[in-house]
Amino acid sequence: MTTLTFNAYYTLIAAVLVLLLGSWLVRKIKFLQDFNIPEPVAGGLVAALVLFGVHTVQGVNFQFEKPLQDAFMLVFFSSIGLSADFARLRQGGKPLVIFIIAVSAFIIVQNVVGTVMASALGLDPRIGLVAGSITLTGGHGTAGAWGKDLEAAGVQGAITLGMACATFGLVMGGLLGGPVARRLIRGKPTPGLAGIDDSKPAAGDQEVVFERPHQQRLITAESGLQTLAMFAACLAFSDIMFKVAQGTWYQLPQFVWALAGGVLVRNGLVLIFGVNMFDRAIDVFGNIALSLFLAMALLSLKLWELAGLAVPVMFILAAQTVVMALYATYVTYRAMGGDYDAAVLAAGHCGFGLGATPTAVANMQALTDRFGPSHKAFLIVPMVGAFFVDIVNALLLQGALKVIAWVS
Repeated sequence: MTTLTFNAYYTLIAAVLVLLLGSWLVRKIKFLQDFNIPEPVAGGLVAALVLFGVHTVQGVNFQFEKPLQDAFMLVFFSSIGLSADFARLRQGGKPLVIFIIAVSAFIIVQNVVGTVMASALGLDPRIGLVAGSITLTGGHGTAGAWGKDLEAAGVQGAITLGMACATFGLVMGGLLGGPVARRLIRGKPTPGLAGIDDSKPAAGDQEVVFERPHQQRLITAESGLQTLAMFAACLAFSDIMFKVAQGTWYQLPQFVWALAGGVLVRNGLVLIFGVNMFDRAIDVFGNIALSLFLAMALLSLKLWELAGLAVPVMFILAAQTVVMALYATYVTYRAMGGDYDAAVLAAGHCGFGLGATPTAVANMQALTDRFGPSHKAFLIVPMVGAFFVDIVNALLLQGALKVIAWVS
């Protein structure tokens, strides 16, 4: 069997071509737009199918070198940490804290459902985490990062499976949020659209980090250089802590240390030195890194490894969808007050509980365009979905892996 190896530079070129293909596909195919399928996922899955066809027909393996992929992954998670401004907690107040608690509890539920069903179906319980919060709450970026570590720990096809589960979650998150919220809204008062002036920004609107990847941003060379310096500090911190923590009780994947480094750098500079952070540059570099990381990860997919997992994993994902609908209806909605804002928040939770924050925002926009504004939901969901949930998810997943290892 022939193996074609692409070094880091050719891997980068291939990834850029995948992104251009994905951008074209998303522009041309309405389904991809409606369900917020990311451009690297659209292009990467097509590329993976093409490479799978060549492998099947010609017996050719494609090997893409990993150094740049790993670097972009660390940059992306650093950007999440650098966006985690804990001073914003004061703006969200008590409802934000309650929502974070509800979301955190659901991550535990999601992983319990995944691991119990995986074990019942005769699979490695860690597969249940892949079909749990790793991909559904975490999304494609988290799927690639944890998949890399799980494959190193012996879970074959974790990255491939993760990408498939994350894509399923995006679609189902977009389909589920609207019907759940409409059922909750039925018969209850809503603000309506009277008097809404779309030309004026709503009170309390925030610049949503990671939610507007196509929005134009003015970035100077100086601000870009300062932002790169912060990323360098985060990557150095992650490298040092990853090595120091080896074999200790606080051993974590390196991308978790990169995220933690971002949190420390961001809040240290803001709270101690009063630095005015340039969020636009952090956002842009983070989105670029995520796109390139996903493109490289998808190029490396080995689709033939999914053959024995497809049917049992679909059972798990179907159960996760039902659990998400029930949790949003009976826990998220009631915990957030049982009113119109709570229903919009429940729709948002369905969006990023199964898919991603852009899906959550799209769910909420579909509701507010019809029933009236919900400033509380648009303040809380982007903050939680864009960075708080990733921090909580990383910590809870690490705990879940330790529990699985202990039980096994």
